[in-house]
Amino acid sequence: MSDIGSGDEGISSQKYHGQGMDAGGNNFDSGQQPQEQELATKMLQIQSKRFYLDVKQNRRGRFIKVAEIGADGRRSQIFLAMSTAAEFRDHLSSFSDFYSSLGPPNPESVPDDGKLKSEMMLKDNRRYYLDLKENSRGRFLRVSQTITRGGPRSQVALPAQGMIEFRDALTDLLDDFGTDDGGFKGELPEGRHLRVDNKNFYFDIGQNNRGIYMKVSEVVPSLQVKSNFRTAITVPEKCWTRFRDILADYCDKMNRAHAEPADHHQPGAAPPAARAASAQPARDEAFSGSAPRI
Repeated sequence: MSDIGSGDEGISSQKYHGQGMDAGGNNFDSGQQPQEQELATKMLQIQSKRFYLDVKQNRRGRFIKVAEIGADGRRSQIFLAMSTAAEFRDHLSSFSDFYSSLGPPNPESVPDDGKLKSEMMLKDNRRYYLDLKENSRGRFLRVSQTITRGGPRSQVALPAQGMIEFRDALTDLLDDFGTDDGGFKGELPEGRHLRVDNKNFYFDIGQNNRGIYMKVSEVVPSLQVKSNFRTAITVPEKCWTRFRDILADYCDKMNRAHAEPADHHQPGAAPPAARAASAQPARDEAFSGSAPRI
């Protein structure tokens, strides 16, 4: 990013390569990108930056892509579901009111992290951090989008003087296209955590253009590097029941195996039927003689 907030926190944006993303914030390589239609766009020139607000639609529903183009041509972008865009619009009003109440910049009164006001938005497995900050170049609103438990971070920085103009443009788009995201309308279950010995398992429910899914992540401390080793699988909702049945079947089989007598597993031990057969003749001999005469 350029101008206000550029390079903040050491996170740099990348040149735009035409990579697509769905409303869930998922990247798609070329050739795998879902059919996507652009419904409307607005361009704002705020100081030396250009901002594009694009309403797009794919198989999942509608969403808004916010792209920031710096003076040097570098691009950064975030993606908002329509309902999240409406929430963001409301926060912009609050941030603008707070910004208007501030006096002239005073470097001596700025917090160490530069944050003057912060809010957070949560949508499915994505978090959005809104931070009104101040540095040597002025005051700006940084909007960061992250994926819970890993994933890339993307962000845009909006000069504080342009918050009202940005809010009004966002409001126009929401008035035209509504705040309905499409897809699943209910609330997704909360994530779960399971610890076994030195391993941690995380169960997270998410949604993308293909539907609802469960991501199961395994995190194991690594002795070689100063970070954890992570692997994950993604299970589509349509096969959760079958996945559960297979796991339950293995649980039942292992429970029965553990419940068998310990001597069944001793080396050289005869199976129960063989032991019963070998014991039968001895019992028969004990009762094979003729009855004594009286």
